Amino acid sequence: MINQSTIKLSLIILLIISVVGGQQGGREPMSKQKLGIATLGGGCFWCVEAVFERVEGVVDVINGYAGGHKKNPTYSDVTSGDTGHAEVCQISYDPNKISFEGILEIFWQAHDPTTLNRQGNDSGTQYRSAIYFHNKKQEELAEASIKKASKNFKDPLTTELKALDEFYLAEVYHQDYFENNPNVPYCTFVIAPKLNKLKKKGTIWNQ
Repeated sequence: MINQSTIKLSLIILLIISVVGGQQGGREPMSKQKLGIATLGGGCFWCVEAVFERVEGVVDVINGYAGGHKKNPTYSDVTSGDTGHAEVCQISYDPNKISFEGILEIFWQAHDPTTLNRQGNDSGTQYRSAIYFHNKKQEELAEASIKKASKNFKDPLTTELKALDEFYLAEVYHQDYFENNPNVPYCTFVIAPKLNKLKKKGTIWNQ
């Protein structure tokens, strides 16, 4: 049986091939291979990853960095706050099962978009709320979603909305973090309660 790590590695390779192929005019971009891709920042990427891996229609979630100016940043670089990058998740999904708008609806439920550069005790620009759109259509849908979501929060949204410039893969040990480290304190006291809350609301399908 193929395990989740093998599937993730295959999708990472496919993502890289798709991007390179799209740039060189060769292989079709992944977006034309019937998978949608959303790149979102909602605090620690371990949390966002754990949530979206439990959403019906999501094929895979890959952790990485985006929105900054340093090329090929490491986790240490990003946590320094000097690279301008945010921790993000690149979410591959089946548009026949969930739409980009649906992805964003869950995004608003999965984090607090009103706290600038902070989620809970995680503080710093790398933890900012962000939507990095891949095309004009995503930009328009994100703008509409932000407008709609703003009515559900008492405080103004701080979510950054900008075109995706570059997505950098995070280190291997960051991938499938909750699945591989369910008993570490951060997973026990931060991620697990969030998953329980979203499961009770019917947002995610399991814990």
